[in-house]
Amino acid sequence: MTAAHVKRAFKFRFYPTDAQAAELSRTFGCVRLVYNKALAARTEAWTMRQERVNYNATSAMLTEWKKTEELAFLTEVSSVPLQQALRHLQGAFSNFWTRRAKYPTFKSKKKSRKSAEYTTSAFRYRDGKLTLAKMTDPLDIVWSRPLPEGRSPSTVTVSQDAAGRWFVSLLCDDRPSMPAPANAAVGIDAGITSLVTLSTGEKITNPKHERADRERLARAQSELARKAMGSNNREKARRKVARVHAKIADRRRDFLHKLTTRLVRENQTVVIEDLTVRNMLRNHTLARAISDASWSELRTMLEYKCAWYGRELITVDRWFPSSRLCSACGAIRDKMPLNVREWACDCGAVHNRDVNAARNILAAGLAATACGDGVRPQRSTPGGRSSVKQEVVPPPRTRAAAQPRG
Repeated sequence: MTAAHVKRAFKFRFYPTDAQAAELSRTFGCVRLVYNKALAARTEAWTMRQERVNYNATSAMLTEWKKTEELAFLTEVSSVPLQQALRHLQGAFSNFWTRRAKYPTFKSKKKSRKSAEYTTSAFRYRDGKLTLAKMTDPLDIVWSRPLPEGRSPSTVTVSQDAAGRWFVSLLCDDRPSMPAPANAAVGIDAGITSLVTLSTGEKITNPKHERADRERLARAQSELARKAMGSNNREKARRKVARVHAKIADRRRDFLHKLTTRLVRENQTVVIEDLTVRNMLRNHTLARAISDASWSELRTMLEYKCAWYGRELITVDRWFPSSRLCSACGAIRDKMPLNVREWACDCGAVHNRDVNAARNILAAGLAATACGDGVRPQRSTPGGRSSVKQEVVPPPRTRAAAQPRG
């Protein structure tokens, strides 16, 4: 496999001036308003008249809204983020009609992500400086890494997280490259005590980032619960809770990026198990630990990095008895409780549960590629429809490449 030509998003933190922060906050509010009004209009048209309203119709509605006295303030912000909000709504409806997602929901002022998307007509990028429409000064961006040489962003997305931090994401054409290893392959078994166990016998300890800050998080949440609803002190306490969550998420994401980049760098073929994390979270005893391990994010990173660098990612069926199967003789044990970490087979082989599972996962994946046997099950999408069987992960979509590291 060769490295794919992709649209890659590079995310940086920036520090706006008071005027820039006010302008962006107004833009976020207008984007949310336009999205919600367009969604309400499309919902009403379908409910009352069984009529599907498309992007062009909502764009015409936006023009009329700007002419009214009540919504004249929409003309004070750049029109491009408002049009992009309508395009995103069109994409949400397209996914709904094709049963890839649920029906679009309204954006909440408190819970929804604050963001605005600018296309090339609404920003200027020159000499490493980015200036957005309706602004005179460039953004004060912390350039933690360079953009691809000779490339300019095609889309810029500005966002603010719950902790009040500002980020800008620049979408660029890129062809990421990485030296290919000599046909190396690895099987990966995900766990809780060991985040992953490799078929080589190596175990990567789970850092348990949430547990490390659990006491600090509990204190911040306790302080938040004591504040009066709607008060400034409550907003300060909410920000404090959000900063703790952000710190945990940042450390977890950084660790997963380093781990997945290493696995992709060292191996041409990566084999993983198709875990149903959503169902596993129903186990209230392990739900918190499973969420902290973030297996879904680990898999997502492996998928798009394998596609970027021309690696092969194989997914083994979740029902494959990797833990109960003897990797030496192929015998299968009837039961294997979770508290059994080592076991001996009748053939005389003594197995570590996780290492044995990783070796079986690798063997199953390699057998599938050699024999054409489909070991990757049809994954369930949010809308309930199954995707096509496929052993090799396809090139990532534009948004799947967000927040790359290394």
